[in-house]
Amino acid sequence: MDIIFTSLGAGLLQAFEPLNLFMIFAGCLAGLFVGCMPGLGSVNGVAILLPITFLVPPTAAIIFLAALYYGAMYGGAISSITLGIPGASTAVATVFDGRPMAQQGKADKALMAAAVASFIGGTVSVILFTLFAPPLAAFALKFGPQEEFALMVLAFATFIGLGGDDIPKTIFSILLGLVLAAVGFDIISGQPRLIFFDMVEFQRGIGFLVLAIGIYGIGEMLWTLESTNGQIAMHKVKVTWARIKANFGDIKYYINSTWLGSFLGFFVGTLPAAGATPASLMSYGLSKTFSKDPDSYGKGNIAGVAAPEAANNAASTGSMLPMITLGIPGSPTTAILLGGMVIWGLRPGPLLFTESPDFVWGLIGSMYVANFVTVLLNIAMIPLFIRVLAMPFSILTPIIFVLCVLGVYATTDRMFDTWIMLLIGVVGYLMRKLNYPVAPAVLAIVLGPLAERSMRQSLIGSQGDVMTFFERPISLTCLILAFALMSYPLVLKYMRKRKAGAGT
Repeated sequence: MDIIFTSLGAGLLQAFEPLNLFMIFAGCLAGLFVGCMPGLGSVNGVAILLPITFLVPPTAAIIFLAALYYGAMYGGAISSITLGIPGASTAVATVFDGRPMAQQGKADKALMAAAVASFIGGTVSVILFTLFAPPLAAFALKFGPQEEFALMVLAFATFIGLGGDDIPKTIFSILLGLVLAAVGFDIISGQPRLIFFDMVEFQRGIGFLVLAIGIYGIGEMLWTLESTNGQIAMHKVKVTWARIKANFGDIKYYINSTWLGSFLGFFVGTLPAAGATPASLMSYGLSKTFSKDPDSYGKGNIAGVAAPEAANNAASTGSMLPMITLGIPGSPTTAILLGGMVIWGLRPGPLLFTESPDFVWGLIGSMYVANFVTVLLNIAMIPLFIRVLAMPFSILTPIIFVLCVLGVYATTDRMFDTWIMLLIGVVGYLMRKLNYPVAPAVLAIVLGPLAERSMRQSLIGSQGDVMTFFERPISLTCLILAFALMSYPLVLKYMRKRKAGAGT
């Protein structure tokens, strides 16, 4: 333990060196703007700015990219709350309650909750990273395809409650998401499937951001225009120091959800190929499931903003753990970071701590500093973000539309995806109009491919024996919890009927 603290102290001193400190500020600031641009996200931001880092030493370069990753996780909440458009897939769950809070004149509260929860999630994950890196990495390796599939089922189970008591509509929404996620080529046979109207463009599948921006950008815009007859008056918010101070007092309302998101996000982030998006969606679902007032979720509950933001920041740090200790990227962004490390002549893996301790502990030290710098930048810029909401909706509507189109086209470089995004937006609007929850569909689009891959790997390995999911302790535990969560609304409904019958 003394060795850890000594090494961490040396890493912090390295992070405060002038060049490294400048790279932290530059990375955090760039990340905030990269994260809040719809469709861009941390993956594209790191990929675009990777060549710039070849001008500085390797340690400063990876510190800059890690700070950029951190800032992008924070920044994704900005457009989710102020415009209702997720800046990246990791910020989709933040839209669920962040946008309603902005429409109620509580945008500053939502932005503050996102910043504070992100800071707590980042801090918890960095501490866990520092203390338990090797054993946690070894535990993450125990997750085979069976455990991954069971974890995905658990995630679906947590979202059964998102449809309230209307479980059939929730299940329909999940199935719709799974169908859209299955478009393209079969992952085992390579045969095309669900190629609608024999259009070859569908062979590449439907991208997640195409669906997310369509549902939460175009769909929400159409719904808002219809529900208010185009006469939308955003509640004006005057941000003062007294109001900012009062917002800090709201921490007690979402601290439990923040702790949940922090630990869950870090753990899910350590799993290879999981990443921050499933972590944020699972955290939101669990926070709603265990809340004393689950019906308020989706209508402007501040805990619904804090839980996913804590999770995606914790997961961003967690995804670096298997990259550093095992050489296995935990997310698409860390895969790019891994490529950069190889270019710089570093070999990620168990020997990195002994062969390049200055680099490793300098990176860990920079995480503490970057977390603190990003929360300060975020809180300081809240008045700037609030000014977006002061714009008349007649001006804001075309801006949202243009951002949606540009975000999709810049990401995929295909006009076909832009048309699909507009079509999905209309579908999302109709689902809102018919009271179908859209959040479970988004969850299914994200987790569907992961669940399918792990399920089919498991069945191929066991020669079709379904019992393989019940023979392993971790997967069995996850499936039992999933069954309990799916049964909970039915049991609760039965108890209410019984109580009502006894009362009469």
